Amino acid sequence: MIPALSENPAKMRVSVSPLADMLLKSWDRFPDKEALVFPSGRQSYDDLTRSVMKRARGLIGLGIKQGDHVGILLPSGTEFVETLFAVSMVGGVSVLLNARYRAPEVRYVVENADLVAVVTNSESDEFVDFVARITEAFPELAHCTDPYALSVADAPKLRRLILHGGKSAPGFVDQKGFDAASDATDDNAVHNARLAVRLRDTCMILYTSGTSAQPKGCLLSNEAICREASNLARNRWAFTEEERVWSPMPLFHIAAMLAMLGAIEVGGTYIGQPHFDASESLRQISAEQATMVFLPFVTFHQAMIAHPDWDKTDMTSVRLMNSCFSQMPQAVGDAYRAKMPDALQVGTFGMSEASGIVTTGGYDMDPELGFQTLGYPLAGISVRIMSPDSGDEVSVGERGEVWIKGYNLLDGYHRDPVKTAEALDDDGWYHSGDIGSIDEHGHLRFHGRFKDMLKVGGENVAAAEVEAVLASHEAVELAQVIGIPDARLAEIPAAYIKLNGNAEVSAEELISFTKERIASFKVPRHVRFIEEWPMSASKIQKFKLRLQLMAELGISD
Repeated sequence: MIPALSENPAKMRVSVSPLADMLLKSWDRFPDKEALVFPSGRQSYDDLTRSVMKRARGLIGLGIKQGDHVGILLPSGTEFVETLFAVSMVGGVSVLLNARYRAPEVRYVVENADLVAVVTNSESDEFVDFVARITEAFPELAHCTDPYALSVADAPKLRRLILHGGKSAPGFVDQKGFDAASDATDDNAVHNARLAVRLRDTCMILYTSGTSAQPKGCLLSNEAICREASNLARNRWAFTEEERVWSPMPLFHIAAMLAMLGAIEVGGTYIGQPHFDASESLRQISAEQATMVFLPFVTFHQAMIAHPDWDKTDMTSVRLMNSCFSQMPQAVGDAYRAKMPDALQVGTFGMSEASGIVTTGGYDMDPELGFQTLGYPLAGISVRIMSPDSGDEVSVGERGEVWIKGYNLLDGYHRDPVKTAEALDDDGWYHSGDIGSIDEHGHLRFHGRFKDMLKVGGENVAAAEVEAVLASHEAVELAQVIGIPDARLAEIPAAYIKLNGNAEVSAEELISFTKERIASFKVPRHVRFIEEWPMSASKIQKFKLRLQLMAELGISD
């Protein structure tokens, strides 16, 4: 049932704790209640808390201390959640490693994040073998005879590689060794460490992704993460202890992390999966009676809509869905409008630097705005739209750079004071680099990134505008526009297209279609078709598309 709710700031209360205590407070209230559901199994709050304490004892037994940076390289699942809370229990800092990282990326983050330990597992599958990935990143591990005396030249602070599961590997402390360390440690050692953690201590480091430069590590405090999850769940989205929050997104991504923590905050249930699968997603929503669906990425939506089970899947349990339809082809939103007419659709705008979500919709808005906008700021968070030319705040409906201020912001980028100073000004405003506008309802509309702006013969061209035109063609499922170097115009547009099912259209036809709808300087000069997008955890990596086309055309910057 959709609650009748209107946010009243006078009735809101800020009551948050460090991350570990978020779990313990729900365990105190609902020990036997279902906390996590994954295809591999289910855990009650009691099951989860006992597993977390065992892992926390093992971390302390292996020498992990308050403030140590611990990498988590695991697929989404109960083991990931247990490890996240266990690191928090001992006062450590969780560094979430993208499970899709290749060896050079793993090597970079392990060193850049000053990792003391990495926690992973030995259960390789068709997607990834973490032991092989780490060993490829640090080849000397193959010759390590004592995992308790680890020495890695490219990661001088790394002391422990912890390998859960039934296998062993050179350089890794295996499950038997971890269990022995856990058994030799008392619960009180964990609680003494937990009680020393401050709200302003760093809780986790999230590395930004999707750019051609090396990723930056966002330092996020316990206050930022836990207030964000609490504010979102309790105030804007009105989660209750009966909430069943479903998301197929990877937990090392901040958006899925918030969905999971929001469920834990209220004593609800989080439902997830280790890798997105359209069939399993449809099954879970129906069989698990999901009440909230957290799915803001278009490629996942399109796969579910195209699946043979779409028509027969019952989604009537869903009351709320974070969908971001304003940024997708209209057909995607229309499919869900028909499928779940009684559910509230909301868009969201955010980033790792702001602990996930800055704006989103809620129950006191016109429901139609959920299909058109990305919502309004959460209580306690301020948003300005600033002119990049004059430095002044622009008027309603005008476009500019999105600036953000609030409790949810990063404390800086790890080991990068220059980038920190560029992003955070002296008054505490984060300069996002995103192009946005605020409409007459106070809702945010997103128009792309300044770095996603092309300069074609002196004219500014927003990639998002060209993508929207291309996506309006019935044969196009998704379009991505990039800029490539040009001797005469400095830069010209080019487009990659994924077609809709078995639809057919030529590159020439799409170029002609675009010419009829936008100015000639905005029209793509090259169109290429693609079956699978190069992805980070959740975003299409445009820089790879750009490099691919430049290599094909034999041009360089």
